[in-house]
Amino acid sequence: MKIIAITTPKVTDEDAYIIKGLLDKGIDTVHLRKPESGIEECRKLLAGLTAEQRAKIVIHDYPELYFEFSLKGIHINRNITALPDGYNGFKSRSCHSFEEVVRYKEEYDYLFLSPIFDSISKSGYRSTFSDEELQRAAAEGIIDEKVIALGGVTFDKIDYLKNLGFGGVAMIGGIYNSEKLHSLENR
Repeated sequence: MKIIAITTPKVTDEDAYIIKGLLDKGIDTVHLRKPESGIEECRKLLAGLTAEQRAKIVIHDYPELYFEFSLKGIHINRNITALPDGYNGFKSRSCHSFEEVVRYKEEYDYLFLSPIFDSISKSGYRSTFSDEELQRAAAEGIIDEKVIALGGVTFDKIDYLKNLGFGGVAMIGGIYNSEKLHSLENR
């Protein structure tokens, strides 16, 4: 099961250190999502990482940084609504319904489906899926290895999500607010 970290929305002085630590602890991919920061701040952050570390980063803002830093890929969301012309690298997308997952699954390497649980990092961002709906989507093959659970995900929920057939989990608050990062080694 993939474990994906999503950064906090604003570049901080600690970001390079945090990203390096997450990757060292076994995080598979880091999604660099910095909607509250400009391109120069993101560029400076990426310049502080090694080529090996940058190769595990998917960008959510400023797709031109993908090419400049040889990043892992580009994430489609409300900030990047289309892939650059000629782009044929790794691509992921945010989805908020089973219908979107069905529509986009074949076009992307993986899809985030959210919010699975009430968000930890976004106040008032509530789960939109019941256990019955998740079980049904799993039985119908909508949830599979290409679908990543996002929204309120914490380490103690990974087994439940794995049993539903999710291919991975993505965390913001679950990572940044957790003392259990070491549990990655036990997945």
